[in-house]
Amino acid sequence: EVQLVESGGGLVQAGGSLRLSCAASGFAFENLVIGWFRQVPGKEREGLSCIDGRDGRTNYTDSVKGRFTISSDRAKNVVYLQMNNLRPEDTALYYCAASLFGSTWYPIAPIHYDSWGQGTQVTVSS
Repeated sequence: EVQLVESGGGLVQAGGSLRLSCAASGFAFENLVIGWFRQVPGKEREGLSCIDGRDGRTNYTDSVKGRFTISSDRAKNVVYLQMNNLRPEDTALYYCAASLFGSTWYPIAPIHYDSWGQGTQVTVSS
């Protein structure tokens, strides 16, 4: 079973940056697709980005293209989400998730992911 722990959330002013981390254990990163999601109360969980540990391919949802960058440190089994030019509407609980049999060619949707972290809160003030 894959265990995931997110960190790096916090309070930031609009226009600022944060880097979220997702530490994976229980399975080598090169066998996984790791995705980042976010959710606000009353709304569905939104897929943001994903990275394939097998070939490094990445994918982004349109709402974060050009502002968010996903990357990985294979040696540490950590995936990062660098978030720049943050907006108040980016305020949410951010999750990372792992997929053993997924692909970055799939839509970034929760149904394709098997294991989830507990989330880290990001709050962007105006």
